[in-house]
Amino acid sequence: MTSTESAPPPPPSEGRAAHPDHLGHVIFITASAAMGGFLFGYDSSVINGAVEAIRHRYDIGSGTLAQVIAIALIGCAIGAATAGRIADRIGRIRCMQIAAVLFTVSAVGSALPFALWDLAFWRIVGGFAIGMASVIGPAYIAEVAPAAYRGRLGSFQQAAIVIGIAISQLVNYGILQLADGDQRGKIGGLEAWQWMLGVMVVPALLYGLLSFAIPESPRFLISVDKTEKAKEVLAEVEGKGVNLDHRVEEIKQAMRREHKSTFWDLFVTGSRFKLLPIVWVGIGLSVFQQLVGINVAFYYSATLWQSVGIDPSSSFFYSFTTSIINIVGTVIAMVLVDRVGRRPLALVGSAGMAIALAFEAWAFSADLVDGKLPETQGVVALVAAHVFVLFFALSWGVVVWVFLGEMFPNKIRAAALGVAASAQWIANWAITASFPSLADWNLSGTYVIYTVFAVLSIPFVLRYVKETKGKALEEMG
Repeated sequence: MTSTESAPPPPPSEGRAAHPDHLGHVIFITASAAMGGFLFGYDSSVINGAVEAIRHRYDIGSGTLAQVIAIALIGCAIGAATAGRIADRIGRIRCMQIAAVLFTVSAVGSALPFALWDLAFWRIVGGFAIGMASVIGPAYIAEVAPAAYRGRLGSFQQAAIVIGIAISQLVNYGILQLADGDQRGKIGGLEAWQWMLGVMVVPALLYGLLSFAIPESPRFLISVDKTEKAKEVLAEVEGKGVNLDHRVEEIKQAMRREHKSTFWDLFVTGSRFKLLPIVWVGIGLSVFQQLVGINVAFYYSATLWQSVGIDPSSSFFYSFTTSIINIVGTVIAMVLVDRVGRRPLALVGSAGMAIALAFEAWAFSADLVDGKLPETQGVVALVAAHVFVLFFALSWGVVVWVFLGEMFPNKIRAAALGVAASAQWIANWAITASFPSLADWNLSGTYVIYTVFAVLSIPFVLRYVKETKGKALEEMG
């Protein structure tokens, strides 16, 4: 082994400018890890196809139904909160494998429930896996990706999530066609909705298998004194021309410099009750992202369209087209976020969402004729729903996570990001749990509420959110 004394260390930029010998292999590693994001998106939205079938199968009201749908978010919050510590103890790869097992078990249990209570339990198990995947995937990718490609490879996670959402809706639509358009139609002895929930076994098993084909994070290997193995991985992902001793020392020094932020670091000095203003901004971004009602489009869209007279087959098709628009918007955001900045995208998105939601509220205010919206209002509702998802995807769907990763000072970044993410899960739960009851009360009024939040997000961004484009992380605070 070459010692660091026997040759002068390369300039600090060498490690950061490293290019892998086989970029295709690094892309494979990244894509394998991003399968967790695919399952995140798939599991989050696959329930969309089963909502009405579950309502009729168990003869439950909107309140109980909402809790069964939203209860997965409790598991998400727990999984996200514990994944980091689990990964630090047993490694990123083992954490991925645990998530894959939980995804598989959840899919089987959800497809073969004995009663409503155990369906809810399997939803929590799946939610725990989602929470783990939401944390481990980005962390692993950041730790193995060469710095020159980190931004592009890091975007694989978000891309995988929106593709997972789209594929789940396409699979649901295909299963519905096999069941002659009946969500409770029988296919091979099981109802269509059970197949929808059970098919997730396939990508879950693939995720588990891929986890055995990719290396452990060099950062974790160094933390458990497996330096030689870490060097092998660094050579694999950054190229054999890199000075491996120097890279290992760089990582060790970075780990020694890190401040383990705690919850109490988030409070103004001398106060245990007053959060720092920047933490409130992060919480506000997270909450506004959810309070515009975006997850209604992914959890309840099939139910929503059926409630205004669209047949189940068409409603599933519209859910799929919405998810395709979500992918298009995400790609637009990925292209523009470093060119035009985070704030401009957020403001454009807020304005676009507010207008689209207002049109949806107007369309849903019409009286149904023979159980359907009048033709004009029906067309407006469909177009506005797609426009809403497009503006969300090209703005708040991406820029909020970019902001949260950049806006906090180094000293509190980890803890502040955890609090902001928790606020996001709570707001997500509030919207998901309340929608069925609100829709029963007044569907148009529900969309007026979402419109108000979209409008309020504009002055919030203008007054409190600072642009982070082009700034070093050390400048934040």
